[in-house]
Amino acid sequence: MNTTALIIMVSTMLLVASINAYFFVKVWRTPPRPEPDSFDENDDEPR
Repeated sequence: MNTTALIIMVSTMLLVASINAYFFVKVWRTPPRPEPDSFDENDDEPR
């Protein structure tokens, strides 16, 4: 493998790994959505 091919391969791998890490961190830092309360609509109804 010549030098140019090695440079392109390593730079592509670093680019893909960087984009992957960016989105993983973005997902990890996103606060979770509040879950809807399924019984919230039924609070006033008698059993």
